[in-house]
Amino acid sequence: MEQNRGKVPLERALSKLGAASRSQTREWVRSGRLKVNGRTVMDPQFPVTPETDKFSIDGKPISKDPWIAIMLNKPGSVVTTRSDEKGRRTVFDLLPPDLKNLHPVGRLDMATTGLLIMTNDTRLSSWLTNPANAIVRVYSVTVKGCVTPEELARAAAGIMDAGELLKPSSIKLRKSSGRETHLMVELTEGKNREIRRLFEAIGHEVTALKRVAFGTLTLGDLEQGDFRRLSRSEVVDRGR
Repeated sequence: MEQNRGKVPLERALSKLGAASRSQTREWVRSGRLKVNGRTVMDPQFPVTPETDKFSIDGKPISKDPWIAIMLNKPGSVVTTRSDEKGRRTVFDLLPPDLKNLHPVGRLDMATTGLLIMTNDTRLSSWLTNPANAIVRVYSVTVKGCVTPEELARAAAGIMDAGELLKPSSIKLRKSSGRETHLMVELTEGKNREIRRLFEAIGHEVTALKRVAFGTLTLGDLEQGDFRRLSRSEVVDRGR
């Protein structure tokens, strides 16, 4: 298992590196034109390490894009996909052409706003999203109605839903009224719609959900829809 750490399929690696589409990679492989570390590869699923392996086509080195990571303040009504069959705006519509080869680190659903990391470093994204690393994500949450102390304790203890344990690493009440409750929730594992499902289970609909921090990164004064480039020290050197 150790020797496969950080490895991804060849066609995915070249796509993430911005060197070739998956279909282009498969065509190169079929025609025997693609080599990895000087060896002709005949399987587009061949496991490679994008950051260190050397790729060539017809004997010519395939150039890799320079390391890039950005932090985007995702607006609502934008999907975290490269394209959308329903024609909705995607996070890639917010980026300039030279950043179109990035991939999101995890996803935020369409209605959720806030901090989204995007990068061309597949090992970085795997490290950040691996539950074993317990990277904390912090969310500002607004729900309908008054969350009682008993309901808060129940949510903090964890709730089984569809065979999954939904259990935040921290949940704090900020303020509450009969109309709505404001909370801060911390997660270390991004299950699908986890926060929305957690509060639905105790009878409260989430009306606003915003990720305000991911690991050591915080949104700060970054405007919604804007992004900024990250240095390696901000997202790599502090954890790996």
